[in-house]
Amino acid sequence: QVQLVESGGGLVQPGGSLRVSCAASGSIASLYAMGWYRQTPGKQRELVAAITRGGTTNYADSVKGRFSISRDNDKNTVYLQMNSLKPEDTAVYYCNGDYRAIVVSPGRYWGQGTRVTVSS
Repeated sequence: QVQLVESGGGLVQPGGSLRVSCAASGSIASLYAMGWYRQTPGKQRELVAAITRGGTTNYADSVKGRFSISRDNDKNTVYLQMNSLKPEDTAVYYCNGDYRAIVVSPGRYWGQGTRVTVSS
């Protein structure tokens, strides 16, 4: 049983940067894949980024080149570094993970979400 808690969301201006974190109650080394989904009212939930234990990453086309996902097993934390933020990035960002891949379908573990608002 893994508990995930996000933090680091907030208000940022377009073009700015923000890093959100996801802290796990247990070792994230036990999870094959971890990642971030985001949800905006009126839009479908979408996978933003994912990373495997081996370091393989996957990004949504809309954030490729701007966002970077990483995981620190020593701190049991996964991060999402968001650069060159756009108003379209405004959403609630959810941490997600599982013992399997999470690209085709979301993993079993979810965080409570952290809100990111990009506005001037």
